[in-house]
Amino acid sequence: MRAFLYLLIFLGLASECAAEYNLATKKEETVLFGTAREVKLGRSIAQRVEKEFKLCQDVQLQERLEEIGQRLVSVCDRKDIVYCFRALENEEVNAFALPGGYVYVNSGLIEKIESDDELAGVLGHEIGHIVARHSVKRLQGALGYNLISILALAVTRDARFKRGADMAFAQIMLGYSREDEFLADALAVKYMREAGYRPKAVISFLEKLKQLEKERPLRPLVPSRIRTHPYLPERIAATKQRVYGKMDFDDYINRKEEGK
Repeated sequence: MRAFLYLLIFLGLASECAAEYNLATKKEETVLFGTAREVKLGRSIAQRVEKEFKLCQDVQLQERLEEIGQRLVSVCDRKDIVYCFRALENEEVNAFALPGGYVYVNSGLIEKIESDDELAGVLGHEIGHIVARHSVKRLQGALGYNLISILALAVTRDARFKRGADMAFAQIMLGYSREDEFLADALAVKYMREAGYRPKAVISFLEKLKQLEKERPLRPLVPSRIRTHPYLPERIAATKQRVYGKMDFDDYINRKEEGK
């Protein structure tokens, strides 16, 4: 029976497998999960997130997130999904995106925000990860297709579903590659410009994160297992170059040092 189930999953994957051009990465990529399955997968992991963390009860804050997020979505490169923006009661300075359009921002990060432009920079970055399908690609490589398929099928009565959701959540929290982070920053700048926000706010917020790390060198902004946004000097330098067309000498040196 199990072998038959895996055969059905494999056939389902094969039927959806296709090559398509990704506007974010500017590459033709093999897509192993169609949009419908990706949305189900994201919903599955979102259930896991909202069981572990409490949603903020501030209605105005949730509305602010949604308004800014949807303004960015209106100009983004992917509109085949419904995006959802939610704030979590969590003191860690962090934000993350799930497959299928789910974006979460911790209250600890929001407390550091000084303007809608900075918040737009954070949301634009996470939208960028979704547009480029970074989470899906990471999960496909780390967890294997069978487990992901079980999650995407939403087999909620199967014990493997809970284990799979836990594993998927942990994998996403581990973070992205340098290339993924740089691309998400670049997309944030692009979407902010097109949506009428000031892209330089991405730089100001990254500078804040860098300063916080200097002030608390022995205590990371987030636990290492969920440190999703590393490489701050490199990201600041790259974003300055994208926003202003150049980077400061100190940023250039920092970027060279980080790359060693």
